[in-house]
Amino acid sequence: MYFCYFIMKEKAGEKMDIRVLNYFLMVAREENITKAAQNLHVTQPTLSRQIAQLEEELGVKLFQRSNHHIILTEDGMILKRRAQEIIALAEKTKVDLNHGEQMLTGEIAIGSGEFQATAFLSELISAFHKRHPLVKYSIYSGNASNIHDYIERGLLDIALVSEPINIGKYDFISINQKGVWGALVRSDSDFAAKEFLTPEDLKDFPIIISSRDPVKEMYGKWLGTNANDLNIAAGGNLLYNMSALVSAGMGAAICVKLNCTYDNCKFIPLSPKIESSSFIIRKKDQVFSRATAEFIEFAKTCLKGISNNSL
Repeated sequence: MYFCYFIMKEKAGEKMDIRVLNYFLMVAREENITKAAQNLHVTQPTLSRQIAQLEEELGVKLFQRSNHHIILTEDGMILKRRAQEIIALAEKTKVDLNHGEQMLTGEIAIGSGEFQATAFLSELISAFHKRHPLVKYSIYSGNASNIHDYIERGLLDIALVSEPINIGKYDFISINQKGVWGALVRSDSDFAAKEFLTPEDLKDFPIIISSRDPVKEMYGKWLGTNANDLNIAAGGNLLYNMSALVSAGMGAAICVKLNCTYDNCKFIPLSPKIESSSFIIRKKDQVFSRATAEFIEFAKTCLKGISNNSL
């Protein structure tokens, strides 16, 4: 709603004023008009007038006012999230446009989930940075749903993702590294002594699993049951949080093996084996900054014949 509002203003010939959004965010942060005005180096009446005008134009109340402070309304909280995204995108665009003619500059926004291939992506970024030291990187960590959403909205240039995924929606580069699925179990459990875990082992056992439906369906197929019949004790999107539940005795976390360990937990692979491929994805028909375009070509070149360890 709010993003569309600013786009409509711009198309109508009115100035899309990022400054007003910065004013709004400062008031939201300080919860006080006087303090916000001081930080912004404007007068209190000027700031109050700008906020009132913004509320009038949007047709909603953004703040709940009292004698001592003001707090965001529900509509205000929605605008806060959208305003942060708009400003971040505007800043990124400014950086991308202001690249030098000789030295490659700019910023590349990269998203990634929790995968073994993240180590490869880090090596790729490091190698590219040695060639182009003026390029900056903004790394966003999140689950698959968040990352796909940010790619679609242009907040990320590229992202590292792993199966299960509808890869046909994107332009992509395949990474020759398979993720191995297994269960994260308590170190003192009977499962911890096993070399691998079978469907018989985990049948009816409480699990902690990604909230994404494709992951549940994949595990349900391996287990030989419907995804709706899984004994799910908890859902999550970050393995660190899921490992804490495992350690507390909530169940086993179904996950991809990572190059790290968690307190009181042990990773046991599944058998029959489940493996997933990883990809560097980008939005189809997207026009990229020079820095991002060169990084993509660099990644393609590296993946054609250079092993992960020789970057």
